[in-house]
Amino acid sequence: MKQRPVLVVAMAVALVMVAAGVSLGLWAASDGDGGSTGTEARPSQGRTAAAPRGTSPESSPSPSRSYALSKAPQTIPAVRDHEPARGPGWQPESGNRVVVDDAALADEGRLVAGELGLTYAGEKADRRAGDLRLALGGDKKANPESYVMTVRDGRAEITGPADAGVFYGTRTLKQETHDGGTAPEGVVRDEPAKPQRGFMLDIARKNFTAGWIEDRIRELGDLKFNQLGLHFSDDQGFRIESASHPEIVSQQHLTKAQVRKIIDLAESRHIAVVPEIDSPGHLGAVIDAHPDLQLRTAQGSPVQGAIDISKAESAEIVDDLLNEYADLFPGRPWHLGADEYQALVRSDPEASFPQLAAAAQKKYGSGATVADLTTGWLNDRAATVREHERTPRAWNDGFFRGGSVQADKDIQVAYWTGKEIGAREPLEYLEAGRKVINYNDEFLYYVLGEPQTFVYPTGQRIYEQWTPRVLRGTTAVPERYDGQILGGSFAVWCDLADSQTQDQVAAGIRMPLRATVQKLWDPDRPELSWAEFRALADRLG
Repeated sequence: MKQRPVLVVAMAVALVMVAAGVSLGLWAASDGDGGSTGTEARPSQGRTAAAPRGTSPESSPSPSRSYALSKAPQTIPAVRDHEPARGPGWQPESGNRVVVDDAALADEGRLVAGELGLTYAGEKADRRAGDLRLALGGDKKANPESYVMTVRDGRAEITGPADAGVFYGTRTLKQETHDGGTAPEGVVRDEPAKPQRGFMLDIARKNFTAGWIEDRIRELGDLKFNQLGLHFSDDQGFRIESASHPEIVSQQHLTKAQVRKIIDLAESRHIAVVPEIDSPGHLGAVIDAHPDLQLRTAQGSPVQGAIDISKAESAEIVDDLLNEYADLFPGRPWHLGADEYQALVRSDPEASFPQLAAAAQKKYGSGATVADLTTGWLNDRAATVREHERTPRAWNDGFFRGGSVQADKDIQVAYWTGKEIGAREPLEYLEAGRKVINYNDEFLYYVLGEPQTFVYPTGQRIYEQWTPRVLRGTTAVPERYDGQILGGSFAVWCDLADSQTQDQVAAGIRMPLRATVQKLWDPDRPELSWAEFRALADRLG
């Protein structure tokens, strides 16, 4: 075997000794009086450590990292678009700041800071590593609920044309970073398909505590719902304190102070609370205190829950309540009910209720019917709430064919069923140019005790079969009407109130709520299978 030259071996030994000396010198420096703990020698994520002098970056011993192209966030509802990038992403770390570029975003900033364990620093122009910045900007004509979230260079920024969009961006970020997760590098561009994404709760038949309702508001906010309907008047109870008519209020009820707290919490989550005082049916709690206003047949038999709309006092008491609660509920939408007026289920309403027939003819002419008088009642109540700058809506079976009186054009249709007498196909409302909100009882009705033909809806069925265009049954209306469908609402009705506890209701609606908002945010076929979606919901909590 050939031996290496002695000179070469000697040089090699010398080089090793020099290298060892440099290394020992570096370690000695880091343990000296400079106070270094050794962490300074570790480069931050996504950056390349500086090379020692006299060496090129390519020959540096720096532990620089490369990153795979990021994947889209996993959230409920899913984001509409994600532009991937390479980088470490963003995680909340104690001491990092939430900053805003506009004082109007202070509430959103404080909320997300508290949720993620960050420091709310207010309006700041400087930029620091780890910052989460909230900003107003972009196209002012864009959807006010849209947002852009950029994760880059160790920072995250959420921008939207209005505070609602910025809030929804923080919900995406909260889900991404849940339980130690990382917001992926890149740009999210997101907005909802439908402007109304609701949950309706029947608190008239079953008394729900204020705390339970507040918990649902937090849940709804994180899921990007933006409406909470409260049906608080029915035959079984009237559940909110009243100054104008305290005699009608049930023993178990919400005080106005509790309702204001609920409304304030909802507003902080960009949720409008939509009140419903149903009339002229479903007024049993009012009639219990005012039996003289109950509708009676020609033979004197009382009609359950129905108020006699031929009496001026009936309109006065309902308008008193509408005016009173308009001062309590600040949002624009207002639900007038108008469904299931029992006078109209008789084969000959005019013969069964001659006082209603006479009132109709006196007000609208000799050919007017009980249906005309009932439609006129709806229009009059709509005029009452319109004076408070509210947008009225009514159940679809409160709209009637023919007749001399038609429902006002601005009354939105809350379409829930095709099973009621006189109920019309959704196309009739859409072809007439009306705005419609989807409450399809085939998919979106959670009726306690499962009376009649109702069964508890499943999230899977909503997720796989329902879209906002499926207004009745299982068939979608033509796509050309999509713009008239404002959105939809999942509804809890308490027909058999003791069938479930509050906690059982919360558990039962958990996955249906998530499936509903997924399809309202993006009605296209979801990328995740139902099993994957359910697993994601379980992971996110």
